Amino acid sequence: MPAPGLDLTWWVSVIEIPLLAALFKLMWDIKRDLSHKIEQMDQRHAESTGRLRDDLAAFKLEVARGYVPMQMMRETDRRLSMQLMRIEEKLDAVAPRGRPRYPAGEDLHG
Repeated sequence: MPAPGLDLTWWVSVIEIPLLAALFKLMWDIKRDLSHKIEQMDQRHAESTGRLRDDLAAFKLEVARGYVPMQMMRETDRRLSMQLMRIEEKLDAVAPRGRPRYPAGEDLHG
């Protein structure tokens, strides 16, 4: 036989309902805090993504400004080689390779 005053309706109304309400409020607060933290992380992620995108664009611009394209280097090399060949031809015309620079009896150091 149950003790007087401890019947099932008293237990439910005095103990279980407030306990379930506290548990529900605790879960609600946890959900709200997690949602708030997720929003903060999304905002930080968006900011860092934007910052990284800007840094990448600046780096690409620096690379485009600072480095010469390969086609331009090839063209410059070709033009430089042609100019050196012209200089060599002019030097060959002025002093043929078969003729010595110094006359036959002269000493180089003397």
